[in-house]
Amino acid sequence: MNKEINSLSLAYLGDAVYELYIRTYLLNGNKKVNELQKEAIKYVSAKAQSSFLDKMLKDNFLKEKEISIVKRARNHKSHPSKSTDIITYKKSTGLEALIGYLKITNNNDRIEEIMNYIVGD
Repeated sequence: MNKEINSLSLAYLGDAVYELYIRTYLLNGNKKVNELQKEAIKYVSAKAQSSFLDKMLKDNFLKEKEISIVKRARNHKSHPSKSTDIITYKKSTGLEALIGYLKITNNNDRIEEIMNYIVGD
């Protein structure tokens, strides 16, 4: 992993990539914006992201390098979230950092695989 970019910066980028993917995915349903926002929460909340990460780990979906990126971000010192417990927050940060890392390294195919896994395609 690029030691020059810290985990929280990768998570910052990953959050944007992840949310853009989910928003684009949800547009296929031809719903109103209010409905889209409610649907998006099922994917973009810290609780949902933490759950998706747990499932990927349980299913051995992630590669060894990806797991190390997740762990590094998860263990990075961060401020607690006001909306969720610290463990859930750290897991979601780990998933976002992984997406950010894959984006920085131009591994868009792997981002697509992960996001398809998450949305069930």
